[in-house]
Order: sequence, then structure tokens, then C-alpha cells
Amino acid sequence: MTEAVLRVFRRFPAIQPYSLIFFALLTLVLFFLLPLLIMLLYSFAQRDTYGGIAAIDNLGNYVSSMQWVSNYVRSMDPIYIEIYWRSLIMAVFTTVLCLVIGYPMAYFISLKIKPERKSLMLTFVVIPFWTSFLIRTYAWIIILRSEGLINHMLLSMGLINDPIETLLYSQFAVMIGLVYGELPFMILPLYASIEKLDLSLLEAAGDLGASPFWTFLKVTVPLTMPGIVAGIVLVFIPTLGQFIVPDLLGGAKSILVGNLIQNQFVIARDKPFGSAICFGLTAFVLVLLAMYARYTVRKEKEVFA
Repeated sequence: MTEAVLRVFRRFPAIQPYSLIFFALLTLVLFFLLPLLIMLLYSFAQRDTYGGIAAIDNLGNYVSSMQWVSNYVRSMDPIYIEIYWRSLIMAVFTTVLCLVIGYPMAYFISLKIKPERKSLMLTFVVIPFWTSFLIRTYAWIIILRSEGLINHMLLSMGLINDPIETLLYSQFAVMIGLVYGELPFMILPLYASIEKLDLSLLEAAGDLGASPFWTFLKVTVPLTMPGIVAGIVLVFIPTLGQFIVPDLLGGAKSILVGNLIQNQFVIARDKPFGSAICFGLTAFVLVLLAMYARYTVRKEKEVFA
């Protein structure tokens, strides 16, 4: 197959520049766009009795009766809207906490650590990726459960008389798991942005009488805004579709949109409805990415203007 493709590129010199990205595009089409297209078609179908796709007897009536959008209409039911809002709120809080925790860490690594030790500190940031995310989430169960590390320490110190039962299977546990899992994705783009700072601008602000606080607020933050926005996108979007952490640490009371989609495919066996919810979430994410792309283009124009 490879030889056949190469012969085509040799025969048509005009498309030779695209030969370098051909296999990457083929991979995207086969393993990304094609599954999305299948799910899009599923979202307009109906579930049959046994969890498959129901046959359409009369396509004209099916279209005219608006049954093809019934899954999208159903996804706007108040019970699902509540789950969407919960997912959005959790994603926003996770992103804010990651920014609050990650910015000082990235700032410290970039400007306060000696150059020869920065690689070591960055290694500590990415070390969690060396272990499966599922295993790391199970580790939090061991830490937060009633017989876990935190309760054991509090009991041994005499701060509590009985184990705290609400640490695990709560919104608190879900938030800890989400922040822990997404924090490196905030630190790394912030580090890259802060590392490019022109320190002479900070010195100039100090020479002009600006306090460290106002220098940080008026100079450092605006100059590192691309890293902040990139970190927000990298944290917010995965958190919005997260289902492992809420499933393991939150229990039934902390179901998010990712769990809802998973349940439709695995438990309810309602692929059309699950596909409709999935594409609603995809559309929302695409809007966010479009806003991010527009912001990036505008900032580039401001820099090179």
C-alpha cells in the first residue's frame, strides 16, 4: 500500500508537498472523523427494544414528524440540564483552582529556580503521567476512605474521635481528583509562557515606582496571558467530559455529563441518545476552541502590528 501511495505522489508533482502529512491525515480520518460521523448518524436514529438501532420504515414520515431530532430535544430535559450545569460548575471550579495553584508553581520554577534545576522540577510535574490515571484515582480512594491515610492521621493526632465518612464519595473528593489530574496541564503552558518573559520589563516597572503587586498585575499577567488561556483550555475541556473521577470518587450523587454519556452506551444501551448528548458537548467544546483561536489570532496581530 505504501508503494502505491508513493507512486501516486511521484506521478502528480503538484500534490507531493502533501505527502508528508498524508498518513497523519489518513489516521485522523479513520480513527477520529469516521467514528464521529458514525455517531452523528446514530444521534438521528432511535433505539430498538434490544439496544440496537431501530429500522426506519418510512424515511419521509420520519423526517417530517421531526423524530430525527427527538434525541436532541430529549437531551434538553430539566433532569439532564441539571447534570450539564453541575458539569460546567465543576469544570469552572477545577480550572480556577488549577490556575490558582499552578501559576505560583510555574512562576517559581521559571524565575526562582536555578537553570540547572529546572529540568528536575519539570520532571516532578510530569512524573504522575508515568502511572495510569486509573491507578492514581484508585490511590485517592485509599487516601480518602474512612480507613484511609487522612482519617488515620487525624485519629492518631487526636483531632477527631470518629473517622470522617464524607471525604470519599462526595463533591469534595471529585474536586480533589479533578484538580490533581489536570494540574500538570495548567503548569506546563504557564511555565512556557513565563519562561519567555522579558525580565527587563519587570525591572522597568519597578524603576518607575510600581510595587511588586502592581508589576505582577499590570505587566506579568498580561504578558503571560497566552499561557493562562492555553492552560484554561487544556484543563477546562477535559474536565468537562471527565467520567472516571466522578465515577470512582463521587458515587451516584456526583454524576457529570461524561458519566451520563457513558451510562447511555454501557448501561442503558441507548446509543442514539448517548450520541446526541455527545454531539451537544462537542458543539460546546468547538465553540470554546473557536473563541480560543480567535483570541490567539487577535493577540498575534497586536504583537506584530
